[in-house]
Amino acid sequence: MLGRRRARSVRLPGRQSAARQDEARVSATDAGAYTEGGTGLVRLVVLASGEGSNLQAVLDASRVPGFGAEVAAAFSDREDAFALERARRAGIPAVALPYKKGRPRADYDAALADAVVAKRPDFVLLLGWMRVLSNAFLSRFPGRVVNLHPALPGAFPGTRAIERALAAYRDGAIPTTGVMTHYVPDEGVDSGPVIAVAEVPIRADDDLASLSARVHDAEHRLVIDTVKNLIDKFRAETQRR
Repeated sequence: MLGRRRARSVRLPGRQSAARQDEARVSATDAGAYTEGGTGLVRLVVLASGEGSNLQAVLDASRVPGFGAEVAAAFSDREDAFALERARRAGIPAVALPYKKGRPRADYDAALADAVVAKRPDFVLLLGWMRVLSNAFLSRFPGRVVNLHPALPGAFPGTRAIERALAAYRDGAIPTTGVMTHYVPDEGVDSGPVIAVAEVPIRADDDLASLSARVHDAEHRLVIDTVKNLIDKFRAETQRR
């Protein structure tokens, strides 16, 4: 079935600027328990604004012996986000930090960064996080913020990506859609260095619900493949230091 095609990792071009290499490199200086002689597990902090189905996929995978990572905490900008309930049920710290209208964006992001730093993450995963993070947050985690986006690289950045892909298919503009994971080095929207992608077919009889279900299924698989990729890279980087 095409909808279950395995995700393929995408390697970045071999020649990158020094700045881009710094952005994509894992920083061990502020890393979590893996480099501090703790559990030996790579520590993940998840930011999610909604249902948290991708958080659930990571929580489920983390219970599998040998997976190599643990979710240290989940944060949301919405107090009613079901992602927080998923974290609580798993015994994971769940933190709501609602954004108040009129608050300077950089001020909110700096406070969020302070709260996340306290959890000592090795990586920060944006899994359905609906706010664009500023450098007040990103500068605290260079090369360690990863976003999941329900579209192929360069296609449909921002919100309503699945809906826009379906409309483009009906207009004859695209034959397929997909999902991707990528690093978040700056404030660009869904535009950072790609880690992995998976294509998702669009069918003639699809509506938004059926396509969304298939895209979300692909997301769940891709985010686990991506975490495994990050674990391998992190351990290799740590061993070189």
